[in-house]
Amino acid sequence: MDRWRHVAAVGTAALLAGVAACSSGGPSTTSSPTSFEGKTLTVWLMAGDDPVDWSAAVKAQFELTYPGAKVVFKQQDWTGIQQKVTAALADLTPPDVIDIGNTQTSYYVATGGLLDLDPYRGRLGGANWTPSMNSSAIVGGKQYAAPWFAGSRVVMYNKRLWDRAKLSPPSTMAEWQSDLDVLKNTPGVSSALYLPGQNWYAFDGFLLDAGANILTQRNNQWVGNLDAPAALQAAALFKKLQSYGDAPKDKDESHPAQATVFAKGDVASMIAMGYEQAAVLQANPAMAKDIGWFPIPGAKPKSPARTFLGGSNLAVSQNSANRELALGFLQIALNDANETAFAKESGFLPNKAALYPALAGNAYAAAAQLAAANAGFTPSVARWGNVENPPNPIVSLFLTPILQGADPAAAAQAADDKLTSRLNEQ
Repeated sequence: MDRWRHVAAVGTAALLAGVAACSSGGPSTTSSPTSFEGKTLTVWLMAGDDPVDWSAAVKAQFELTYPGAKVVFKQQDWTGIQQKVTAALADLTPPDVIDIGNTQTSYYVATGGLLDLDPYRGRLGGANWTPSMNSSAIVGGKQYAAPWFAGSRVVMYNKRLWDRAKLSPPSTMAEWQSDLDVLKNTPGVSSALYLPGQNWYAFDGFLLDAGANILTQRNNQWVGNLDAPAALQAAALFKKLQSYGDAPKDKDESHPAQATVFAKGDVASMIAMGYEQAAVLQANPAMAKDIGWFPIPGAKPKSPARTFLGGSNLAVSQNSANRELALGFLQIALNDANETAFAKESGFLPNKAALYPALAGNAYAAAAQLAAANAGFTPSVARWGNVENPPNPIVSLFLTPILQGADPAAAAQAADDKLTSRLNEQ
C-alpha cells in the first residue's frame, strides 16, 4: 500500500453548494421517503482520507437522498490495516464501504470480500474514469472497486538554487542528469537530488519506464522479475540518481522525513508528493516562493517518465446488508461536484481527466497530470500484500545492497527468490 496520503480539509459550504448545483451527479431512487428509516451505513476511511468538512458534505447529501438512513464514518490507521480489513470482510456484518489503497484491491478480491461493481459501473460514472487510474480497480477483467483519487511522484525543486546555477527545468532524463552535475558543484547545494535509497515507489516508476515490472508470470506462476535486463537497467539509473545527494542508502523517504531535509534550503531537488510542500513550509515558511515542480523527465522531450500512481479506491463489501445504500454512497462521493472539491483542496488528481481544470494554479498537480495518463501500478496479484510486509525484499535485498556496492545480478536473484516465496505464502 502507498502510505503517502494526506488530505486537507474541504470547505463545507463550497462543497454543499457544488453538490446542490450538480444536477446530474446524484443518485435517483424510487423508494418512499421512509423506506430507509433506521438504516445505518458504515464507511471505513483511512486516516488522512476523511477531512471533516468533506465528510460532512457527503453525509448531508447522502442523508438527503436516502431519508431516514444515517452514514457513520470510522477512521482507520494504516498499521495492520490489511489484516483488519481481511477479517472485517469475512464477517457477516462488515463495514459497507471501505477505502482501500490502490495496490490492495487484488488482495481483497482474492478473499471474496468485495462486491463486483461491473453491473453498476455506468451508474457510478465509470465511463469517463481515467484508464490509468482505473486499472488498479479491475481484477480479472471485472470492476471490484471505484477509483477515488491519486497522485504521482514528481520533482520538487528549489528555484533559488536552480537560478543560482542558471538552470531551468529539464525536458529529458539526459538533461536532468546534466543539470544535477552542475547543481552538485553549485555553492550552497548539499544534495543536487535527495533520493533515499529505500524509496521504492520512486524506483518502481523507473522500473515501469524501463519496460519492466517487479513480478512476471512464468509457467502460470507469479515470480520475482528484478533479474530482468530492464530491471537492472532501472536499478543502475536509480543508483546514478541517488549518487547526486547525501540521502541515506538504507532508509526510506520518511526516515528522516525528506520534506524536513528539503526545508533546510540546501537541497536542489527531490522526488516528492504534493502534500510534502505543506510540510516544507511548516518547517520553513520562508521558502514559500522557492518551491517549484516538474515531472520526472523521460528519454524524449515532452514525454515524462512513467511513475507509480498511488491513491485510494472505494469498494463495497460483498456481505454488506445495505448494498443499495452503499452503491448510492459511492455515487455521491464520486460525483463530479465532490471529486472537484476534493481535488481543489487536496491537490490530488480526481478520477476523471475532464475534472483536471479544478487543479488550476496548483503547480504540483500541473506536473503530476502530465504523467498521469502513462502512470502505472504494482502488479495486480492476489498475494501482493505479502510482498510489502517488512522487511520489503525490494529494498532490503535489492536496492540497498546495490547502492552499497553489491553485485546487482546477485542482489536481484536474492530478492526474486524472496518475492517468489512470499507470493506462495498463505
